[in-house]
Amino acid sequence: MNMLSIQNFIDGSFHHAADGEILEDFNPATAQCIATIPRSKSVDIEPAVAACQAAQSAWSALSLDQRADWLDRIADALEQKAERIAQLESMDTGKPIALSRRVDAARSVSNFRFFASFGREQSELTFQMEDAMNYVHRSPVGTVGLITPWNLPLYLLTWKVAPALLMGNTIIAKPSEITPLTAHLLAETLLELEFPKGVFNLVHGLGPEVGQAILEHPDIKAISFTGGTETGRIVARTAAPMFKKLSLELGGKNATIVLKDAELDKAVDGAVRAAFTNSGQVCLCGSRIFIEASLEEEFTRRFIEKVNALQIGDPLDENTNMGTVISPEHLMKVESYINLAIEEGGVILTGGTRAMTGYNGPEGIGAYLLPTVVGNLHYTSRCATEEIFGPMVTLHAFTSEEEALEMVNSSEYGLAGSVWTNDLERGRAFSAQIDSGIVWVNTWLHRDLRTPFGGVKNSGVGREGGRWSLDFFSEMTNVCIKKHDSN
Repeated sequence: MNMLSIQNFIDGSFHHAADGEILEDFNPATAQCIATIPRSKSVDIEPAVAACQAAQSAWSALSLDQRADWLDRIADALEQKAERIAQLESMDTGKPIALSRRVDAARSVSNFRFFASFGREQSELTFQMEDAMNYVHRSPVGTVGLITPWNLPLYLLTWKVAPALLMGNTIIAKPSEITPLTAHLLAETLLELEFPKGVFNLVHGLGPEVGQAILEHPDIKAISFTGGTETGRIVARTAAPMFKKLSLELGGKNATIVLKDAELDKAVDGAVRAAFTNSGQVCLCGSRIFIEASLEEEFTRRFIEKVNALQIGDPLDENTNMGTVISPEHLMKVESYINLAIEEGGVILTGGTRAMTGYNGPEGIGAYLLPTVVGNLHYTSRCATEEIFGPMVTLHAFTSEEEALEMVNSSEYGLAGSVWTNDLERGRAFSAQIDSGIVWVNTWLHRDLRTPFGGVKNSGVGREGGRWSLDFFSEMTNVCIKKHDSN
């Protein structure tokens, strides 16, 4: 592949950074530079904001149905590029091509289709009083900033872009500098569709530079951020005193809980999928597995067998189950936790660092790490409480539901989790006691886009999805009309 030259997309055309500085984008499987991107600064934000403000009135003047029609047109265009999207995501992230097709490409299309359909289904909220009628009027927030991560680049960008556009907002989006390719493809697609200029703007660069400029700009009225908890603290610290609307979807240390009456084969399969999808680099991944003690030995044996059967290798190989982690730097971070686990008294049940296993990828290059399972750690150890965001999980046994809940809820995070049991009422009651924004019973990552998405504790603030996305990306005015007196 020829090296790509990625540019900012501002007011309907592509631009280099004002000062001409660039960053390099590397394929984590080959260690090759595959693209250059602008290293934008605050000066690059100003024309994007100006474009948003110039486009705002005409875009918001369209009816909701008209804006929904645009979402459908974008979905149709992206669907025609589904294979290209999958290829770019695999090259940019190191994830298996099959996963890129099934999740990244497909969901990027369905995000636009869902919000188009969901928007058309909405009816005006009214509240009848004895002597008056209340109408809830929605209006756009205005210019919104969307900051998205590297693990699901287009998937998570479109999750925010679609409802923001539907509600009549203009957008300044900043994707991760590590994975810029599909955001650029989205901009190219909008240009091909002759989408209204200035409504969607894309700026590339580093978080502390251009990301911070987005947070600080007084004319950007809302920030939707998905990323790490520490960066989320910076977002909140900057934007909250300016009274911007904030949606923060942050980190997780999610639990998979296997109760003694679980259907073991399904629980094992679900736990493997939850642990190692995208090399464990999904905020919803189950990186702590809690097993009722009577099942511990059998579950562990079967789990290790399934993990060892995963095919690790070239992301573009159709048979690959797990590719790379996102970068050599992130690889070293995950390996540091594996070493820490041993220091904390853990036992490596399978996998380990490159030095332990001798595995360095199919060609001896790339950010490859075998899936790693650690036993014998206390549930309060650093490896069992800190977000690692990689192919490493810890196993823990419990003897009662009370003990399980104490262990699960000891985390400072509360994004997601799964419970495995044949007693669905037991599963529901147990799930209600978990400090988490999302709990699945006998499944994982089974998403209905109408439902609220977000976390508690250090996993975030606010909810997106369905009506919650519409609420975030709109301002609501209650209009109370007093009825005429009959006299």
